[in-house]
Amino acid sequence: MKSLHHSLSLLFIVVCSLSWVSASANSHDDFLECLYSYHPKESSSITQVIFTESNSSYSAVLDSSIRNHRFSTPNTPKPLVIVTPLNISHVQATIHCSKKQGLQIRTRSGGHDFEGLSYVSHVPFVVIDLVNLRSVDVDVENEEAWVQSGATVGEVYYRINERSTNLTFPAAVARTVGIGGSISGGGDGILFRKYGLSADNVIDAQLVDANGRILDRRSMGEDLFWAIRGGGGGSFGIVISWKIKLVHVPSTVTVFSVGRTLEQNATQLLHRWQYVAPNLPNDVYSVVTLSTTNGSENRTKTVLATFISLFQGGANDFIPLMQERFPELGLVKEDFIEMTWIESLLLLNGASNETSEILLDRSNRYSFLPPSFKSKSDYVREPMPEIALQGLWPQLLEVDEGGIAVQNIFAYGGIMEEISETETPFPHRKGTLYKIYYNIGWLEEENNNSQRYISWMRKLYSYMGPFVSKSPREAYVNYRDLDIGRNNDDGKASYKQASIWGRKYFKNNFDRLVYVKTKTDPKNFFKHEQSIPPRFH
Repeated sequence: MKSLHHSLSLLFIVVCSLSWVSASANSHDDFLECLYSYHPKESSSITQVIFTESNSSYSAVLDSSIRNHRFSTPNTPKPLVIVTPLNISHVQATIHCSKKQGLQIRTRSGGHDFEGLSYVSHVPFVVIDLVNLRSVDVDVENEEAWVQSGATVGEVYYRINERSTNLTFPAAVARTVGIGGSISGGGDGILFRKYGLSADNVIDAQLVDANGRILDRRSMGEDLFWAIRGGGGGSFGIVISWKIKLVHVPSTVTVFSVGRTLEQNATQLLHRWQYVAPNLPNDVYSVVTLSTTNGSENRTKTVLATFISLFQGGANDFIPLMQERFPELGLVKEDFIEMTWIESLLLLNGASNETSEILLDRSNRYSFLPPSFKSKSDYVREPMPEIALQGLWPQLLEVDEGGIAVQNIFAYGGIMEEISETETPFPHRKGTLYKIYYNIGWLEEENNNSQRYISWMRKLYSYMGPFVSKSPREAYVNYRDLDIGRNNDDGKASYKQASIWGRKYFKNNFDRLVYVKTKTDPKNFFKHEQSIPPRFH
């Protein structure tokens, strides 16, 4: 009898699987037919931007901007169709036909999303890859630019610098991050202590909503304009382009990067850094990278803390500032290097031997991200005691040879103290000393052992719980983490379910995001595992 039940269960699973495949195939054919007929006059142009598994270039297009190979395995669900639109009408057609065929849409700009949400779904889905929508139109006179969402941060930096070496945009460090995704989650970076987040410097946008309407700031209204500047991507529509406010950088900036091991008082220095860095002038960007290295004595493994700072100005001003504020670090004149703004971007991207054209390279060369990884984040409001740091080191040293553990600690403060928590959905402002970015990486061939590394990350995160922000324990939405709660695989979620992660990312701004979602996309067309739900779902 048991074997009969087992056989019937297997038969049921097979039948369901076959019906899902059959439904997908039908949806796929009907979807393509719909696309071709949406604008009959444009059917030839849209043919060029449609990729299905029968296309020889499908895999290359899909893999082109996947930054986390944990989501690029043979078992990872693949999109039925990838559309790389050349214009807004291609986006409108894809939304219309996806709705008509009951397919989910995932939208991708740079592909840096840490849980693969822009190109993976567990229900039949279509990917809109904005790679062809990446123009950067700079208006030097008015210190503004229109930037399409498919541009990378590197392309934005390069195109602005091409027109003016003293103008730029406050954006992320990593050059291959998609500007659209970065702004949609807030976008902190090198200049945020002086000028605020990327999202704080957006003055207009062009968005296609669930009904295919093209909206700007005026027609979308201030609620929706508020929500898209930090409320996370994939919830409210597809932002085609952003009008951004450019900011000033001097002709000379100064950088230092010095490493100290545990044997060179890294514990005491990091402890002291917590008090110094958030209170430095707004012109200073300060980060500490924690990694492991083989120490000089007996080549035993030790923790290395690398203190990195970038100052908007010359060494003659920066040297006395650091020697007065942080004498314990023992900086000497030779540690400070003057350079141009664009050279500092190359240095921070690990590409200081390259010309600035490397910023246009969308490949993963010089990436600090390992092939496969798991990340988490925290915000800290009270300095960690030395004893807590001492307890952290054994955790980092525990990682075996196959893993690469790196933790980055970014000083907050500056103008972030002055901008209201409710100005945009990004709430981690006043009272935040620093943000911690945790990352454990491994080589692709280690993907079978990925659970071991993910378990290590969860253990580290648990250890840090008592020392970080509480009620809620805050997290950065651009470092998506499905461990802290998720909607169902089909993107549906109850308000209660979604508020678990929603409050960590957005604190009380989550309620306003739900209100905007309910008003603008009540049927929840734009959704994923951590999208904002309408109130009644």
